Amino acid sequence: MTDPRATELRALHVPGTPLILPNVWDGASTHAVQDAGFRAIATGSAAVAAVLGYRDGEDTPPAEMFAAIARIVRLARVPVTADVERGYGLPPKELAERLAETGAVGCNLEDSDPRTNAPIDAARQADFLAEVRAADPDLVINARVDSFLHPDADQEEAADRARRYLAAGADCVYPIGLSDAERIRWFVREVGGPVNILFRPGTPSLAELATLGVARVSYGHGLHAAAHARAVEMISAIRSGASPYQ
Repeated sequence: MTDPRATELRALHVPGTPLILPNVWDGASTHAVQDAGFRAIATGSAAVAAVLGYRDGEDTPPAEMFAAIARIVRLARVPVTADVERGYGLPPKELAERLAETGAVGCNLEDSDPRTNAPIDAARQADFLAEVRAADPDLVINARVDSFLHPDADQEEAADRARRYLAAGADCVYPIGLSDAERIRWFVREVGGPVNILFRPGTPSLAELATLGVARVSYGHGLHAAAHARAVEMISAIRSGASPYQ
């Protein structure tokens, strides 16, 4: 039976009217995002890992990551999509089952080795995504394309990866590191499917991303990093005897 939350999340991926996802990391940030009126919740793996005391890059034990996701889902009144890196080494069927157990109806899956940052062979990654899709036809899969994280990125190769992933069953592709307006426009046109852009300093405005045909905009660990940096400043002020509220 189709999960209506998955149907709702999938329908929110509209090129030109992007789904906006300020990524969350705990219960408080979940409440803040949904109380602001956002229509879906997305977790960020780096932020959740930091909160749990681990480094990004699949250092977090799967049981702890899935427990954190489940807590966020329990608090959410809207669909939740979870960043699960490359699946923590779990077989596709088990990965899909454990995601379903959390109540999340979507996920991010990246195409480089989280420990070495080496790219996964595109055909191998497409097969992996196809197996996840077969294990859970409802799951809304956002397939990350990591090519643009490297200075010598081949954009044709990146677009080819994206098309392979969509053909394998992904609902959206996520060329992380792509922030130039003209290259985004080119990528959206070449791929021919929903595209997620990471919003960071230097990225076109939300309004411009919409005109470029983007279907989804996420913020990664940026919000958590900023909040944590502010907390560190306040703690340092306290240590020096100053008021942290100045």
